[in-house]
Amino acid sequence: MSSHTHDAHAEHGHDDHAGLSRGKIWQVFFILLGITVVEFIIALYMVPKGMFGANIANPMYIILTLAKAFYIVAFFMHLKFEKVALVYSMVVPILFIIGLILVLTNESHYWVSLR
Repeated sequence: MSSHTHDAHAEHGHDDHAGLSRGKIWQVFFILLGITVVEFIIALYMVPKGMFGANIANPMYIILTLAKAFYIVAFFMHLKFEKVALVYSMVVPILFIIGLILVLTNESHYWVSLR
């Protein structure tokens, strides 16, 4: 019984993570590290020196954060290796939520301007 459990565990481990090798994990790690370093350079050097204003820095932070979120979800949460239907069932509601946030932000600016 012990060998059966070991064999099933070994098969499960190789099938689920076949696309994610140790080298790929390190590659994603260094990509995430690079994005984080860029964010820190922007926040601690460029913004205080006046190279970027908030109207430029904030969209840059959003884009960099979305890139980091993509890599984390795709590789460390294994969404990249899932079937397309599962990916769409997760991505489409997230897009609707982002759209809702944008609409509500626009609406809040309207209500603030009424004062």
